[in-house]
Amino acid sequence: MDFATLLGLITGLALVVTAIFMGGDMSIFVDLPSFMIVFGGTFGTIFVAFPFEEVSQALKAVFKAFASRKVQVREVVATMVKIADISRREGLIALENVKTENMVLKKACQLIADNADPGLIHSTLSIEISSMKRRHKVGEEVFKRLGSLAPSFGMIGTLIGLVQMLANLADPKSIGPAMAVAIITTFYGTILATVIFLPIATKLRARTLQEEVHLAVIFEGAKSILENNNPLLVSEKLSSFLAPGERK
Repeated sequence: MDFATLLGLITGLALVVTAIFMGGDMSIFVDLPSFMIVFGGTFGTIFVAFPFEEVSQALKAVFKAFASRKVQVREVVATMVKIADISRREGLIALENVKTENMVLKKACQLIADNADPGLIHSTLSIEISSMKRRHKVGEEVFKRLGSLAPSFGMIGTLIGLVQMLANLADPKSIGPAMAVAIITTFYGTILATVIFLPIATKLRARTLQEEVHLAVIFEGAKSILENNNPLLVSEKLSSFLAPGERK
């Protein structure tokens, strides 16, 4: 599990709630009509902007961001060096039996075992990269749009509250509470966008770039194994993907 993502969300929300408690009564920040406007409007509109399948795909991508452990580039490099070692000791055909949950790596091993042309490996992995970026882009765009919709519906709720307040100016005592309720919707929308939606969109973008690097490592590793399956040379070449401090 990616605890950094979970910890960040929990910490952000916890600090906001704690600040509210320290400043006074928590109950004044709870308003059902405001909640309905912001949450209902935001999530209702997102289904107008995107097909149901794409919204569902975006939610699954978020679950993956939380549930899956972040794989480091050095781990992918180490895996390719191990594969080079297997191919050196047992021959390219032995790579057909490599066990991995990474389907792209599995495909690359199969292509190496078949002694495929490096150009074919490049074109195959290029398609994988394009497909991955397209899938991730959907999730990123959904949460970016949610991040823009939430404050907008917060403002809509505020305008509704102001209209209702101005309609009751005859009662001065109601102006203060009515103004507070009007502003709460903007508060809800801003919190949703700033603490949840936009950071998740950024996280998905970061995961896309990370997986793109992983696929590039797999491609260069597969190419190097076909050209010269010396594990030391493969390690030396793939170390270029690592930060200087991570290189052996």
